[in-house]
Amino acid sequence: MKKPIEIKNKKASFSFRLTEHFTAGIQLKGSEIKSIRNRDVIINDAYCILIKGEVWAKNIHVSKYKQDSTDQHNPNREKKLLLNKSEVKKITKSIDEKGMSLIPTKLFINEKGLAKIEIAIGKGKKLYDKREDIKKRDVEKQIRREKKRGN
Repeated sequence: MKKPIEIKNKKASFSFRLTEHFTAGIQLKGSEIKSIRNRDVIINDAYCILIKGEVWAKNIHVSKYKQDSTDQHNPNREKKLLLNKSEVKKITKSIDEKGMSLIPTKLFINEKGLAKIEIAIGKGKKLYDKREDIKKRDVEKQIRREKKRGN
């Protein structure tokens, strides 16, 4: 069986304190789905914005599919995210708070073969928060190493 397609934004959990998560569909054009299946996607610098009650993802780089013969491919075009009205209202309410952002955390293909994106509402971390997270991670690694040596 094939390995499931899952592209993660590791930068998101490091730079933001993520609270609520939502799963949305993506409106794709042409051969973008084939590029996603080939894992030719970068979502590290991606972010989401609200325009007229709709959620749009920016800076999701979907490379051109190699066998695509058309020249009308824009790898960084804005992509509309497909969410319920209630989810959009909840997101709008949360984003209106100062310092809150909407960040794509994971892009994946579901069991039906559709491209989905997981977005999260987050608040930017300060530098000292990031340093604290690094220290915690290092301590946990050290504990795991010592347990392995002890066994």
